[in-house]
Amino acid sequence: MKILFIRPNMNPGRSRDAMEPLVFAILRSLTPYDVETVLYDERLEPVPTDEPADLVAMTVETHTARRAYQLARAFRENGTPVVMGGYHPTFLPEEALGHADCLVCGDAEGAWESLLEDFRRSGRPGRRIYEGDPSASIAGRQPDRSIFQGKRYAPVSLVQFGRGCRYNCDFCSIRAFYGTHLRQRAIDDVVHDIQAAGRKHVFLVDDNIFVDNASAKELFRALIPLKITWSCQVSIDIARDPELMDLLRRSGCTTAVVGFESLQPANLRQMRKGWNVKGGGYAESIRIFQDAGIMIYGTFVFGYDGDTTDSFEATVDFAMEHKFFLANFNPLTPTPRAPLMERLRNENRLLHERWWLDPEFRYGDATFVPRGMTPDELTDGCYDARTRFNTMSSIFGRFGDFRTHLRSPKRMAIYLGANLIARREIHRKQGLPLGDPNCGYDPGGTAELSELSV
Repeated sequence: MKILFIRPNMNPGRSRDAMEPLVFAILRSLTPYDVETVLYDERLEPVPTDEPADLVAMTVETHTARRAYQLARAFRENGTPVVMGGYHPTFLPEEALGHADCLVCGDAEGAWESLLEDFRRSGRPGRRIYEGDPSASIAGRQPDRSIFQGKRYAPVSLVQFGRGCRYNCDFCSIRAFYGTHLRQRAIDDVVHDIQAAGRKHVFLVDDNIFVDNASAKELFRALIPLKITWSCQVSIDIARDPELMDLLRRSGCTTAVVGFESLQPANLRQMRKGWNVKGGGYAESIRIFQDAGIMIYGTFVFGYDGDTTDSFEATVDFAMEHKFFLANFNPLTPTPRAPLMERLRNENRLLHERWWLDPEFRYGDATFVPRGMTPDELTDGCYDARTRFNTMSSIFGRFGDFRTHLRSPKRMAIYLGANLIARREIHRKQGLPLGDPNCGYDPGGTAELSELSV
């Protein structure tokens, strides 16, 4: 039996900042070793839709759904069945089943093994939908990274400690996927995973590494003897715990992705993230991070009701003043099952019912009508903010912080390399259509979608 694992790109073309798709290392570890598996990552290489195989398995995100459906059609026309999994098929199974033979909804554990048992027994899936068990233990499982052999990914290993987030922000669909149940691996499993990956830089991919105070401290203590450098995504409230921040520093954390989202308290309340500025403003939390030597990758969204065209310049000034390592300035984008999507639909403010399948949608476009500006002003304001933050004068102006970026030659190299890649990627992606407009197949056609619900 032969399985092709496919990671679709948002659109055809190589991405120079692609990291290992951890999901396929997990799937490979759940697959019997007498089953041949081959990975094609469209961010790195073309996908051969005519390669003989018994089954194709794709992970599908909302931004890659259109391209995934195009690839799936080509495989199925050649007689190869397709299974899809990930956030998007889980949230929109009716839509995804129009393009796949079956789905894995939720986590893979349990569902993937059942699918393979059915397929090996009868040569086809036994069900249209296989549901993962959200309460299943993830202890003792180790991803099989041999699936990445020979691929030119960024030199960083992705490692997962836990799944889920304790917060339920208006724009985020993580809670819809994982529910309120937070699962974490055993600390020893994480340590073994890092050691087996064999790289000195690790990205802990948890949506929020700080979901449990005691377990976070235990993990950080266990990382200290490994003498690695690592990055993470973390909520800003971690700065209120001096012991945690000290452990972050001592364990080798060099970079943290922090969701600031907005400088407007009213916006933070609307997005259910008012806790961002509890116990003090952003400036003090930023100082605590940077005094610990941690470079900040700040993320911001625009389009909440308190935003105007003046919000862009003020936010970029803020990120430059605080010498952020990197920053993202994105238009607020509703995704399936996030509370934001339903609210905007009820307010009749959506510009596309399914922007991810609309052939007119372009990457970076506004997807709804904001209250404080026009959709075009939102689109242009975000692009201008990213452009201004990534000018050469900004890159070198933010460079001069001896606590963080200039702390060591290695930090300096990381800073300059990451900023130059970010500068190139914002211009390469902006305005591109989703999917391949030349493939001759439109998965967003109104006739196909007329009977589907979102």
